Amino acid sequence: MLHPTATSGLIFSSFHAATLKEKCVFLQDYLLVLVVSGALKFETATEQLTVQQGQMMLVHKNQLAELTKMPHEGAYHSIIVSLREEMLRRIALEEKIEVRQPYKGPANVLIPENKFLSSFFQSLLPYAQAPEHKITGAVTLLKIKEAVYLLLDAVPALKELLFDFSAPHKIDLEKFMVTNYHYNIPIEKFARLTGRSLAGFKRDFQKIFDMAPRQWLLEKRLSEARFLMEKKGKRPSDFYLDIGFESLSHFSHSFKKKYGHAPTELAG
Repeated sequence: MLHPTATSGLIFSSFHAATLKEKCVFLQDYLLVLVVSGALKFETATEQLTVQQGQMMLVHKNQLAELTKMPHEGAYHSIIVSLREEMLRRIALEEKIEVRQPYKGPANVLIPENKFLSSFFQSLLPYAQAPEHKITGAVTLLKIKEAVYLLLDAVPALKELLFDFSAPHKIDLEKFMVTNYHYNIPIEKFARLTGRSLAGFKRDFQKIFDMAPRQWLLEKRLSEARFLMEKKGKRPSDFYLDIGFESLSHFSHSFKKKYGHAPTELAG
């Protein structure tokens, strides 16, 4: 298996020779992705998209996702351009871009076939094929700008998405946590994803669930594990990663401490 390589701090190339599933990925920045070969399955708590060979996708910032990279004829290859907020702010200032209305489209967007964007990615292929040759900072800046301008030309409505710098609003914490408890990420990232400071998140969480976040997450994951074993006949090795445990031993230790017996006594 060939692992992802960075051609610069903002442009990446990913190569894999076998199917790779990344269970819990925190996507902090907007990402423009081209699948050169193979296919990319992209899943969040609310949607599922598959990006086929030759297709492009704009991924929303600040979300959790599961990624499955599927090779075709022995290879998966994608090129990813990270559109960081500081870069977008710089472009907005230079071009005097203002957002006057909220974005109303999908959070994650499959980009229509576009020969100009395709040519843009073609210009990045030499760097992907020779990762030891790093793109300089000046060239990276030019490439990021080019990607943004071409995106806006292809899908003008994306201006409202990319250049909305308003602070994230508080979302329904209870609904979000019940939907996303199985993601194994730090509490600080859960706070950010719900539009709260860490202190505000802990305060609101205590009011809603009457316990601390880490305690609730452990209880919720163990309860789900017990259900999967008792009602579905699943074995711990089949699901421990899917419900947020770092290792099988961590799960087994936590389960025995909670219920007084090893999970193998319930497993099918």
